[in-house]
Amino acid sequence: MKYFALVIPALFLALFLFALIKKIKLYDCYTDGVKEAVPLVLSVFPYLAAMLMLSELFERSGLSAALTSFLAPAFRFLGIPPEISKLVLLKPFSGSGSTALLSEIFSEYGADSYIARCAAVCYGSSETVFYISAVYFAGTGRKNLVKPVAVSLVANFLGVLLGCILCRIM
Repeated sequence: MKYFALVIPALFLALFLFALIKKIKLYDCYTDGVKEAVPLVLSVFPYLAAMLMLSELFERSGLSAALTSFLAPAFRFLGIPPEISKLVLLKPFSGSGSTALLSEIFSEYGADSYIARCAAVCYGSSETVFYISAVYFAGTGRKNLVKPVAVSLVANFLGVLLGCILCRIM
């Protein structure tokens, strides 16, 4: 196991040796890359800020709790434990919030419980759709996001649904 800890330092050493042999100025290459990254960061920042603010407003406004309560019976009917409905709703908005919620589910229900397994599958089979969309589409300049976001949300939900069905079978 301790040999794996040497992989990254070995890659850096190999990179430096390759640069020395090819007479490449690494620092100049690095600073050129940073110069190109600054405009990208500046163009993506407004979209990221908007997504972070919207996800926080979704949680703080009580809309998340109301939607969770409203959808819990439908989730139960579909085989998704109502205890993870908040995670299903939060994951497309916030990765760190979902991680905290997953940790709470593990501590409350135990890591080996059916609810915790479904929560882990939900967490692992879905993505922060709105965050990724903001970053990706800010770089491409595309403005019409309805179809890609809708397809992503449906795919996330189907992944959760199938994952919970598989957790019940296994």
